[in-house]
Amino acid sequence: MSKIHNLICYKKNNAQKSMSAAEETFVGAIDEGTSSTRFLVFSSKTHQPIASHQISTTNITLHEGWVEQDPEDILMKVKETIAVTCEKLKMMNISPSAIAAIGVTNQRETTLVWDKYTGKPLYNAIIWMDMRTQSIVDRFINKRIPNCHTLDEKKRHLQFKCGLTMNPYFSVFKLVWLMENVPEVSKAIQEERCMFGTMDTWLIWNLTGGINGGVHITDVTNASRTMLMNIHSLRWDKALIEFFEMPSKLLYPEIRSCSEVYGHMTDGPLAETPISGCIGDQQAALMGQMCFLAGQAKCTFGTGCFLLYNTGRKPVISTHGLLTTVAYKMGKHTDPIYALEGSVAVAGSATKWLKDNLCIVDSYKNIEVMADSVEDTNGIHFVPAFSGLYAPYWKSDARGTITGLTMETTDAHLMRATLEGICYQTKDVMQSMQSDTGHPITALNVDGGMSTSDTFLKILTNVCCLPVVRPKMVETTALGAALAAGFSVGIWSMHSVKSNCDTFIQTLSEEEQKSEYVLWKKAIDRSIGWNKDDEENEYDDFAGF
Repeated sequence: MSKIHNLICYKKNNAQKSMSAAEETFVGAIDEGTSSTRFLVFSSKTHQPIASHQISTTNITLHEGWVEQDPEDILMKVKETIAVTCEKLKMMNISPSAIAAIGVTNQRETTLVWDKYTGKPLYNAIIWMDMRTQSIVDRFINKRIPNCHTLDEKKRHLQFKCGLTMNPYFSVFKLVWLMENVPEVSKAIQEERCMFGTMDTWLIWNLTGGINGGVHITDVTNASRTMLMNIHSLRWDKALIEFFEMPSKLLYPEIRSCSEVYGHMTDGPLAETPISGCIGDQQAALMGQMCFLAGQAKCTFGTGCFLLYNTGRKPVISTHGLLTTVAYKMGKHTDPIYALEGSVAVAGSATKWLKDNLCIVDSYKNIEVMADSVEDTNGIHFVPAFSGLYAPYWKSDARGTITGLTMETTDAHLMRATLEGICYQTKDVMQSMQSDTGHPITALNVDGGMSTSDTFLKILTNVCCLPVVRPKMVETTALGAALAAGFSVGIWSMHSVKSNCDTFIQTLSEEEQKSEYVLWKKAIDRSIGWNKDDEENEYDDFAGF
């Protein structure tokens, strides 16, 4: 039976199902993250996951600052999570055929290249946090650019086109490194067989057939993180490609919306199921938090934290250290929705440092208990800038700093200061968003591992001086991918989905927090300027955002 015939049958069957509100269907979500790969199945009625399976991923660190993963290992684990989850469904007397569509969400900026004819990767995936490309970034920053005379002008030269400024974070610099350092890559490009993509591209190409007709696509959210897509036209931009000296024979994926049928699974228990959703992980969390209106914001607290602010149909170009990104585009013929984004490098990893490096606490739960055992930090502030400061400062020479220590400081004070430091970083990003948009954030939606802690969220609401809203179902990233897939095939509409939440309200006055925020800013000042001499510091600001 042909794929076209299957698609016609699928649409016909799905239309019949849509007419019966009482009939329950299911949507699958592939959630391919930096530390794990998961497959979850959501109910069309409750929007809740009914079955899932998760496998940890393995980082490869050949040198300091390098972070890679094996693309074939990730693909194998994706297939394994699908197979195991489908077995769990069978044990619940649910046929895998009841899954009507699949969405994909993924770690962004991670860069892959592979051979069009063999399907084999030409190198490991270079992960978003990899820092090997700093010298390449500096080289492009120092390029002779007409009408750009100051460091700030050079830094912001491409921002209006792509929403981003030059940093190792983004895919284009990883791609340049691959072309310049891996002979197999440059040879494959010359022979027009080098396929480029982000993690979503690699997975969808393989799951829809690979060398046997796989679909080579990405979506607007992932493409907006490469520095090669024009955020206005939503197309690969000729001027950006020329600026970064990209070869003409490189094979780019087609840029598509986040919600449409791209192709069908070709094997496994979900063969012939359409893949109809694709969205980067942070944008997926914005979607899963139901932040569909301009002015709504969410923050995901994981290893780092990522705050996105929905700016509606108009991209806002930041002048306060933030990124402009595509939030989502729900269908071929819909308008894109944009967002401002602020990224903080260290959030949950700071608590991991307390537990695994300092060994002053034996569990994450005890960090929460100890932090809750004291009323304040006794005057100390902890800036967890272990790998520099991200938004809104972008200082690569910053380092972790603890200020205000006295003989009365206890480990409980340090625990609380760690949680407060994460919250103050969030406040810094929120203030930049408010300055860029001219509108205050009235509530902050939260998700991610740290959001399960009531103690942390009580501190967060007091530090940020606004309500903090946590959904009762915290799998928002996977839900966002499932919603994108479900919207495409008519299972849900954006007006039909709702979220049940818990809300945390501040208990301290804004005046009390203002005085503490002044001390936080002093601690930030003291964290900057380490690890570089004066000459290098001159370029520090514009090496980041």
